[in-house]
Amino acid sequence: MTQQAQILHVPAESGPTYWGPGDRYTFLVTGAQSGGAYCIVDVRVAFGGGPPPHIHEREDESFYLLEGSLTMTIGDQALEVAAGDFVQVPRGIAHTFTNTSAGMARMLAFFSPAGMEHWFTEAFDPAPDRVSTPPPPTPEMIARMIAAAPHNGVVFV
Repeated sequence: MTQQAQILHVPAESGPTYWGPGDRYTFLVTGAQSGGAYCIVDVRVAFGGGPPPHIHEREDESFYLLEGSLTMTIGDQALEVAAGDFVQVPRGIAHTFTNTSAGMARMLAFFSPAGMEHWFTEAFDPAPDRVSTPPPPTPEMIARMIAAAPHNGVVFV
């Protein structure tokens, strides 16, 4: 049975934070807090950063770019995404993005329904702070990313 959604206030820079492969992910709301409806993550992506092409088998993913610019590839379509742009990727479609701006890009990533947060917590490292630039991926992190993918509905392509 799905948990009931709850009233939630997350003060700025206070959600659980993880370092991915050169990126920083801060949970604003998880499935446990939204009754399983969605998960929202504040994502900071270093120049040139971004995930390998992948598919979400269970969740639709949407992005709202707050700062910077990205090149997103969704299926066979390449998009130049600027601050203020919104992009929706239905489940089952391969996608990736790369930060093409001079500094950090910042966006909100929405997953619906929730569940993707389990892959993040399994694959990435808890961030010791919110200021340092996340390190590049280690072989151990890449191994965790690959191992966590199948049971979290992620397929790398």
